[in-house]
Amino acid sequence: MPAPERPVFVLGSPGSGTTLLQLMLHAHPRIALPPETRFVLPAYERRLAFGDLRKQSNRAGLAQWITGREETRFHQLGLDAGRVAERITEGPPTLGSALGITFRAYAEEHGKVRWGDRRPAYALHVGEMLRLFPDAQFVHLVRDGRDCAASLLGMPWWQRGFHEAVATWAQVLDTTRTHARKLGPGSWHELRFEDLVADPESQLRRVCEYLGEEYAPEMREPCRVAEPAVPARTTWHRRTRGALDSSRAENWTTRLTPAQITLCDEVLGDRLTSYGYGLAGAVRPDPAELLRYRRVEVLRRAAHAKRRMLDRLARVREQGLVACQLVG
Repeated sequence: MPAPERPVFVLGSPGSGTTLLQLMLHAHPRIALPPETRFVLPAYERRLAFGDLRKQSNRAGLAQWITGREETRFHQLGLDAGRVAERITEGPPTLGSALGITFRAYAEEHGKVRWGDRRPAYALHVGEMLRLFPDAQFVHLVRDGRDCAASLLGMPWWQRGFHEAVATWAQVLDTTRTHARKLGPGSWHELRFEDLVADPESQLRRVCEYLGEEYAPEMREPCRVAEPAVPARTTWHRRTRGALDSSRAENWTTRLTPAQITLCDEVLGDRLTSYGYGLAGAVRPDPAELLRYRRVEVLRRAAHAKRRMLDRLARVREQGLVACQLVG
């Protein structure tokens, strides 16, 4: 597949600003990134339940699961479910192809030739995404972990507290660093949120160069495409409907408590400074708080290791191929 038509996936830690980057890319005349969907990773995790996709009846069942269930959020794409289901049923016999057909249909609906998706969760599942889309190009948005934590604490859907927010950022950064080294500059591009909002044109030009696309000035005005591309129910994304705001950087200085800042300095210090983020110079945190954080961190990483083990077991039982076979 020629480079300009490779699928594009935006990822990062929750609260890092990936919705803003999604809209910037969606504003490009050749690229379509839909509202956040919920069918790629769930479909991969339950792939054994769909059976051998070389059988058309099983592809029809997969198509119905993607297009007919509320939890997949397919309805937010504004597509004809029957037509997409038919294309999946008649398409190549792999899970990646079925998912790709759905994204391609969304791109075609918007007059675009390149397709992809945005979801922060992909950052911890890059290996699975590569199994589905071996030629994928990833764009990783990094934001100061303290700002990500502060952002999550203000989200109505985040119920897991401060320690979990900090541990999530640390895990995402560690995991994506590994993939960045393995994939190299042809398949992995990284940029900082702070640089994107301070100098969007230069950052977007670099992203376009990486994707093999011409820079489009309209990418600097993501608010023009925010209305159809960001569901109204996601009130926490309301800022995407306005002008770019560089003041969103370093909000942690006023949104986090001194104790929270102290903990971040201790547990994220090396990671923060490696990306050019300065530390507050706080004293060491309370030992009890540090221990509480370490427990959360260990539990998160243990859960991720368990998912990876279950995935390896599922691969032994797979029937047929998984990778997308769409051409052009």
